[in-house]
Amino acid sequence: MILTLTLNPSLDRTIEVGALTRGAVIRAGAAHLDPGGKGVNVSRALLANGVRSCAVIPYGGSEGRRLVELLSVEGIDMIPVPVAGPTRSNVALAEPDGTVTKVNEPGTALTAAELDTLAAAVLDAARSADWVVASGSLPPGVPVDVYAGLCRRFGAAGIHLAVDTSGPALVSAVCAGPALVKPNRDELAEATGADMAHLGDVIDAVGKLRAMGARSVLTSLGADGALLVEDGGAWFGDCPVAEPRSSVGAGDAMLAGFLAAGAQGEEALAEGLAWASAAVGLPGSRMPGPADIDRTAVRITTPDPALPLTPGG
Repeated sequence: MILTLTLNPSLDRTIEVGALTRGAVIRAGAAHLDPGGKGVNVSRALLANGVRSCAVIPYGGSEGRRLVELLSVEGIDMIPVPVAGPTRSNVALAEPDGTVTKVNEPGTALTAAELDTLAAAVLDAARSADWVVASGSLPPGVPVDVYAGLCRRFGAAGIHLAVDTSGPALVSAVCAGPALVKPNRDELAEATGADMAHLGDVIDAVGKLRAMGARSVLTSLGADGALLVEDGGAWFGDCPVAEPRSSVGAGDAMLAGFLAAGAQGEEALAEGLAWASAAVGLPGSRMPGPADIDRTAVRITTPDPALPLTPGG
């Protein structure tokens, strides 16, 4: 079983537009309302593919009740923890070429007592978990070392922790020695201060994270693919998407597929890439199921440090 913790969940509304023009009146096409938050998406992707998962989430206000309702409709096993502040709402504008413009609310602050309740819920449920995924941004006022604290507590209990976050929270968590971190290209650059023009730059930056304490690093590189570095080796892979619709949640789908396939080696990387590319081909933040996933398009190779990366990708 894979347990997920999302401290800053959301309602995600994705609106498809023909083109995004600043200051113009834009006629929307299709619109989708989905439960959101990185850990929530991981649980949704796992459920869609028959892998047992449980999502721990704080919720508050009418948006929070709607979030819990949507997750219940999808059949997500969850531990909802009521909090005083309202759950946030996010908006994404998706263009036909796959470009997505997101406007994310900051979320609501969590009190020390609410954080303690969430941590207790995670620790209790983690006794039957193979992995715990702690992911997403932190709400305002939450200490940046919250994931690091969980990492130390889980490590002492022999529980594998995967962390997917950014900024100071990522750096703090890495120093606590998580089993796996999954930064994207921008998050990796921010954490290490490195420029990312070639795959070799990514390899060097990943080496810095591992020297700081991370055991395995799965880096998503957008349309360029993904890089996995662990004690057993390093692999690079990509999986082209013929008709991209929305990149929202693609990294979460990648992490879910990677964990579902054993969280180690090139086969797990290939599965993660297949799930991620399937997510990119779906509208909104829908998570792919078996009928959406095409593993034949995945290519896994030995990393080539000279490989150029897409500028701004």
